[in-house]
Amino acid sequence: MSTVEPYDPEPFDRHDPLIAGLGALATGAPAGLLDRVAARWVRVDAAIGGVYVAMTDQGIAYLRAGQDQEQFVASFRSRFARPLLPGGGAPPALERALRTGRTTGIRLDLRGLRPFEEAVLRAAAAIPRGEIRPYAWIAERIGRPKAVRAVGTALGKNPVPLLIPCHRVTRSDGQIGQYVFGAPAKERLLRMEDVNLEEVGTLAAKNVYYVGSDTTGVVCFPSCRDARRITPAHWHGFRSLAQAESAGYRPCRHCRPGVGVS
Repeated sequence: MSTVEPYDPEPFDRHDPLIAGLGALATGAPAGLLDRVAARWVRVDAAIGGVYVAMTDQGIAYLRAGQDQEQFVASFRSRFARPLLPGGGAPPALERALRTGRTTGIRLDLRGLRPFEEAVLRAAAAIPRGEIRPYAWIAERIGRPKAVRAVGTALGKNPVPLLIPCHRVTRSDGQIGQYVFGAPAKERLLRMEDVNLEEVGTLAAKNVYYVGSDTTGVVCFPSCRDARRITPAHWHGFRSLAQAESAGYRPCRHCRPGVGVS
């Protein structure tokens, strides 16, 4: 269940000119006006513990863990320059998404992102639960194959981690890489989603980054749901997609290794 901590208006809105102005109106403000100019926060129990979430009239705009109420409000206002007020209970769909990682029915407010950042996050949002993709996959998917480092930077600025699953983007060498909430939290989330981290790491240590089935002629990322169904007798590993394709394999249509967005 979500919990809302007792709200102390000092110093968050008492001296905010916008909020003070609304409060001084001679007549009541039009319905919904406050939600259009200010965001509301709630504290919700998530898979990694309690998180603070800011919601606007457009959807979920900001999410952070490891902060108290004051720190969260300050970080939101520093980033968005917008008042932040206490809200009511969290929507059931939000509570469910933060427990399970399934985000159906969740609206996000991604206003303020640069086009490149938004493209990166939308690509990350396409990674299914229980699977991972390398940073280079994101870069290729958005048509910027040389921008791998910039992809990592954009993921680090993800305003709504957990809801946009940037924890499912990992390094090509089998290491999980950095995460806004820290590497231990990233590993915990991936294990909760049943990602085959040990297998991915073991294969990477052998320079195997793609796996194929000789019965289907399809090559996948090792965490792909289809790759995990390949029986040992028909399993083949490859260092590169080009090596797999030269052996007659075609990219998986589910995990789409090496395939950009048209």
